[in-house]
Amino acid sequence: MLKSMTGYGRGEVNAFGKRFSVELKAVNHRFCEVVLRMPRSLMSMEEQIKRFIQSQVARGRIDCFLGIEKSAEGTTALVKVDKDLAAAYYKAMKELQEELGVEGEIKLKHLTVLPGVMVLEEAPENIEEWWPAIREAVEIALEDLIKMRVTEGEQLAKDIGKRVGQIAGYNVRIRERAPYVAEDYRTRLETRLNDFLNNGGLDPERLAAEAALFAERSNITEETVRLDSHLSQVYACFDTNEAVGRKLDFLIQEMNREINTIASKANDLEINRLVIEVKSELEKIREQVQNIE
Repeated sequence: MLKSMTGYGRGEVNAFGKRFSVELKAVNHRFCEVVLRMPRSLMSMEEQIKRFIQSQVARGRIDCFLGIEKSAEGTTALVKVDKDLAAAYYKAMKELQEELGVEGEIKLKHLTVLPGVMVLEEAPENIEEWWPAIREAVEIALEDLIKMRVTEGEQLAKDIGKRVGQIAGYNVRIRERAPYVAEDYRTRLETRLNDFLNNGGLDPERLAAEAALFAERSNITEETVRLDSHLSQVYACFDTNEAVGRKLDFLIQEMNREINTIASKANDLEINRLVIEVKSELEKIREQVQNIE
């Protein structure tokens, strides 16, 4: 099963009075690179999150966006009352009343608005206990991401499979044409040599030896067999859950090497035409392989 390296996933979890949201965006990359963007308060979890993502994704650049908001069921802030400060304010206000001769009752509302008497404080939180919720949000986002990668991978597999089938057909035609290459060479050689001989005579044994030598040098059986083997390995990659992008890239290189050797050894117009068709399909496959995990 081929997987694309591009994709998007989102996950959200409500826990501890918070809403943890995770977005993952993946693009092509030679290795697995995870880039995190999250609140500074969670920086201690950076390596945990990276390792978890890398355990599920083999290749690609993954941009991870982690956000935290208070949920509707979020905890309320704590109200801290400084009773000693309130008492000191009250005493100072009473002394001021007596000194200035001001009448009136000092009420509670007069004290609570004074600086420092009542302070709102966030309830202390244990960030480490958030990890299961964050991990779950990342896991949900990864499931979405991988699902999209698999869907795109299926489309890539269809296209690559079609082109591999075409190459296999061209290879059959190359193999069918190969036995005639030496005979055509023998005929051309005999014609050229006769043109140089006044009496038109030609040593049959010498001609046979030259043709046999050319046939040995132009034998492309091994190359066509290896090309078939590489094509079979490409098909096998479609049925594995492992990351096969690099393997496919290597197989494309090897097939290019085999087809180039065939072209140089055969020295035949028809085979060279088929070689061009094969190389054209290989180039299209190579472009697709760059998107595979």
